[in-house]
Amino acid sequence: MVVKNDPTLMFTNAGMNQFKDWFLGNEPAKWPRVADSQKCLRVSGKHNDLEEVGHDTYHHTMFEMLGNWSFGDYFKEEAIGWAWELLTEVYKIDKDKLYVTIFGGDKADNMPEDTEALEIWKKYIAEDRILRGSKKDNFWEMGDTGPCGPCSEIHVDIRDEAEKAKISGDKLVNNDHPQVIEIWNNVFIQYNRQANGSLVPLPAKHVDTGMGFERLCMVLQGKKSNYDTDVFTPLIAQIAKITEIEYGKDYKSDVAMRVIADHLRAVTFAIADGQLPSNVKAGYVIRRILRRAVRYAYSFLNMREPLMFKLVKVLESQMGEFFPELTRNLDLIQRVIAEEETSFLRTLATGIVKFNQYIAAHPDQRVINGEFAFEMYDTFGFPIDLTQLMSRELGWEVDMDNFSIKLEEQKNRSRRDATVSTDDWHVIEASESTEFLAYDTTEAEVKITRYRKITTKGKDLYQLVFDRTPFYAESGGQSGDTGSLASANEILQIVDTRKENNLIVHIAESLPENPDARFMATVNSERRTATANNHSATHLLHYALRKVLGTHVEQKGSFVGPEYLRFDFSHFQKLTDEELLTIEKMTNALVRENNPLDEHRAVSMEQAVGMGALAFFGEKYGDKVRVIRYGSSVELCGGTHVQSTGQIGLVKIVSEGAIASGIRRIEAITAAKAEEYVYTQESLIAGLKQLVKSPTEPLKAVQQLLDQNAEMRKLVEAFNHEKALKLKDELVSKVELVNGINFLSVRINADASAAKDIAFGMRAVIENLFLVLGSESEGKATLSVLVSDELIASKGMNAGNIVRELAKSIQGGGGGQPGFATAGGKNPQGLDEALKQARSFIS
Repeated sequence: MVVKNDPTLMFTNAGMNQFKDWFLGNEPAKWPRVADSQKCLRVSGKHNDLEEVGHDTYHHTMFEMLGNWSFGDYFKEEAIGWAWELLTEVYKIDKDKLYVTIFGGDKADNMPEDTEALEIWKKYIAEDRILRGSKKDNFWEMGDTGPCGPCSEIHVDIRDEAEKAKISGDKLVNNDHPQVIEIWNNVFIQYNRQANGSLVPLPAKHVDTGMGFERLCMVLQGKKSNYDTDVFTPLIAQIAKITEIEYGKDYKSDVAMRVIADHLRAVTFAIADGQLPSNVKAGYVIRRILRRAVRYAYSFLNMREPLMFKLVKVLESQMGEFFPELTRNLDLIQRVIAEEETSFLRTLATGIVKFNQYIAAHPDQRVINGEFAFEMYDTFGFPIDLTQLMSRELGWEVDMDNFSIKLEEQKNRSRRDATVSTDDWHVIEASESTEFLAYDTTEAEVKITRYRKITTKGKDLYQLVFDRTPFYAESGGQSGDTGSLASANEILQIVDTRKENNLIVHIAESLPENPDARFMATVNSERRTATANNHSATHLLHYALRKVLGTHVEQKGSFVGPEYLRFDFSHFQKLTDEELLTIEKMTNALVRENNPLDEHRAVSMEQAVGMGALAFFGEKYGDKVRVIRYGSSVELCGGTHVQSTGQIGLVKIVSEGAIASGIRRIEAITAAKAEEYVYTQESLIAGLKQLVKSPTEPLKAVQQLLDQNAEMRKLVEAFNHEKALKLKDELVSKVELVNGINFLSVRINADASAAKDIAFGMRAVIENLFLVLGSESEGKATLSVLVSDELIASKGMNAGNIVRELAKSIQGGGGGQPGFATAGGKNPQGLDEALKQARSFIS
């Protein structure tokens, strides 16, 4: 479900994604016919089902797409015949419940009706049940460009007979009726959409069949909702048991249970496939889905503690037999989800406090400012629909117009940052693949076989594909090579190398004057060597981690570049200093062994496992794999590596920490970077010795200074306390009686801590006290407000509300309790105005 090596997708959102290269002709199809079940996720972009999930009966985030495929083999005649046979003869679905659609043509695209499909369908079904569909419903396209073609759908009408008598099913096809639904789609892929909008026939015609597993279950089990099938009922039953809320009694709680059951499946399978929740890209999508479920549990099921992680075992017991990754990663999945739930529940709690503070500060407003609502959403991750819900409960509303403006501004910024437009490929020489030379050389004579222009963030770049290449494309966590492309007349810089749809794509800032020429492609060897050092060190580090911490350690992600290496691994507690030191020492001992590279480039997975190879987390392996061995370290890996471990020189761990529940991250440097680190540390220590005038025992000298400093702090604090007591006595004599309230508003020469001591000291000896103290320190202003308990009870005064209003004069903000509150600001010149304004609260 998590897509690798395709920049156009984060997740598989359709059954055909995995076969895209076969359709495009980037690589030959391994088989002419395939039947499969594909895990899919639809939450954003063109294929976005998220907002419908839980509210209707058949939309989901994660679903299984059943498919059968023809790659240049059978076409419409067989696909239609077999679809009808399977549904009506094998699955025994009543033929009178079925309708079919064909593409009715499109004048704007100059595309005729699919009469071929029409004539085939007439053999199986009455013509009045064959409906002509629009381009929107019956012409399938992967995106703005790429493979496409007409499609023929099969719809099933599962309504009761009474409902069917009211309106014919053919009137409800493709009209979002929950019980007249598409169950099967035959896509006849015969065109390639160009960037200019034109259609070019594909060299070979293909068939892409899609049938939603969950919808099929609904039909075969005689249900009216996917959520009533045994795909979902065990999860919903467990949710009802934990929350003690009966399913089927209340619309809002029913929707919440369906949302949670659906979203749990999406999040669980994503984590099992290697995608952890995070704040960027695919990780953010998973976090968003998970938090949406938590919000529903919080709002509609009254859950104030983690719920979803308790459901993972139910899902694993349902599907673990067929998807063993669930069983294998069960503990990890539960821990990650529990941690995410706990974290977001804290966010919700924080957001509710801020919401209540806003209400208290604007008691007569009755409308939540859109900018504040957006700040809650954008800065604190507080869902806007929850802000709306809480507002409605108080009889307030949210200024959604202003919120929408802010949200659209943010989206426009994101679009500008993320938009990438691509031209069509200019093919110079037809070639299905590039000869990969990167393991053996950093220089080769090449020819450009195709190129195209792309525009990203307003900058034009060019993607070049060669007939052969010494460049390594970014994959498996390793960054892509950079270098140059030289002909007799010019030299171009290759700024990156990536893998796109199985093509090795070289990124250049300009296009050669003569793309047909022969070129010398040269990798930046210094950068390649540094990257290889870090990649091989990652293998040695992985080996040491498993030896020191245990074999439960598995790689959960990595990044390898020329500057440093990053390694994510499963482990459920912080590493001690001793463990880190032992791991680093063992890794460097492996470096010093100077084991030569033992490489096996094309062995079967069975052979690789027999050699003791470890597969890296989340990676996709083909029929043949590459094994990298350094002594006892054996891993499957497609990256570039050192010829012997001694080349790495030195490995230095620079950080270790948690990135998710049960997932730790180590960052390390090697070779020249590690040397630089050591030299820098030596220089720091030498400077420290000189500073403390102790060349032999600098730590002891520093400790003495810290002890002396602590002693001096105690003396200063005692002095300030004595000073505050004297100042308190002076201020008591200045208190005046205003409208029956003892009032003082004055500037003092004391810090915030002393101001608090003074205020509480005065409260102990003066009743009905309203006190405002202002002070200035290092160019910043501070206000302290105290209101006695008598005034809170009799006058309804609130120090928190008062200090927020006064803080406007010093261009700041603050808050606190009704009895005592503080504020800080950047404008000390406004202190006098704030102190003067204080009197207005009692006059």
